Amino acid sequence: MTSTRSFIRIGGVPHHVAVEGSGPVCVLSAGLAMSWFDWDPVVPLLAPSRTVVRFDRPGHGLSGPAATAPTAAGEAHRIAAILDALSLPGPTTVVGHSIAGFHVEAFARLHPTRTASLVLLDSSVEEHARTPPAPALRTAAARALGAALAAVGAPAALGPPVRHAAVRASRTGLAPDPAADALVRRCYRTSRVLRGALLENTHYRAVAAELLALRDRFPLPDGVPAAVLAAHDGRDGPFTRRRLERQRDLADVLGARFEAVGPSGHLMMLDRPDAVARAVGGDS
Repeated sequence: MTSTRSFIRIGGVPHHVAVEGSGPVCVLSAGLAMSWFDWDPVVPLLAPSRTVVRFDRPGHGLSGPAATAPTAAGEAHRIAAILDALSLPGPTTVVGHSIAGFHVEAFARLHPTRTASLVLLDSSVEEHARTPPAPALRTAAARALGAALAAVGAPAALGPPVRHAAVRASRTGLAPDPAADALVRRCYRTSRVLRGALLENTHYRAVAAELLALRDRFPLPDGVPAAVLAAHDGRDGPFTRRRLERQRDLADVLGARFEAVGPSGHLMMLDRPDAVARAVGGDS
């Protein structure tokens, strides 16, 4: 199995990219404030039969700071640019977790000939999103908050413990964060990652609204399989039922296969890497 890590400059920003395995290409894109190593349990299941591409978006993992606010089309084109730089024209299976579900769906719509299949893992769902006003002011506010928190040392003091707590809260049975402490400190003690997460969170609604507009203009490619996997932690309250219902509705909108995966928290790649690999088509 081949394995390489490199930095690819896109739009002036160095992007950290890891490539493992051989065979048909799949791209793994993680959710808000997550890093390339959060896919570690999935990669060994895919790499025997797939070329697995993982990357950190700007302000995430080891990539450089975000230069501009995120957009759905921009994130779709980012994936395409990374594949171009790697000389991997496609077709590609694109896998998006949480907010990255917006990004990979946009990729499938804007780059249909390069899409082999689409897999959404507990994707973000916003059925009626509208673009908030004053995007430039929102960007400025996010940057100002990030600068203020960095000035008082918040990332260095709180970054790793907040990361560990967030992962634990997002796993079934409150399982611990499996990431190596050294990697967590290297990424989450930086103001760069804090600022990247703040910027993506600030423009979450705008990206969701843009995706809704893309759905009206750019159909998913005919004959390309899609799957929506929803995490199910075994509870049966109204919140859980409503969340699963929204994921089923998303599958209906996309004409995708729906699967409730349990036991799993939101971080399905950590709790059920076998289910993720089966959805992609790898060995598990």
